[in-house]
Amino acid sequence: RARAARRLAAAAWALASGAALAQGAPAAAVIGDVARGRQLYESRCGACHSADAHRAGPMHRGVLGRKAGGAPGYEYSAALTASKLVWSRRTLQAWLADPEKLIPGQAMGFSVPDAKDRADIVAWLATLK
Repeated sequence: RARAARRLAAAAWALASGAALAQGAPAAAVIGDVARGRQLYESRCGACHSADAHRAGPMHRGVLGRKAGGAPGYEYSAALTASKLVWSRRTLQAWLADPEKLIPGQAMGFSVPDAKDRADIVAWLATLK
């Protein structure tokens, strides 16, 4: 069921991205606004997360390409630890849209309902190498 939800989220994201490009939207609109993403991250995510330190949530530097539940030194929920998910732009956007739908039993009780806000936050996270 979770796998089907991930596939559906991936297909929806791919369709939305392709439609935006086909309509002549600039690539930056699909990828996200890094500066705006940083502001959104600081205002919405910063109470629990940091780029370089664990807080109530894990640090985010190097999140793209990392296995979900894989930041060393952070105690994750059993659901996240058991997940086979690897963080990519697509999976992070699906996570921010509805963490519980993506990984049932996870512990994050926050979502970002607006697709542009999610894209911008993920664009910022992608800079944290």
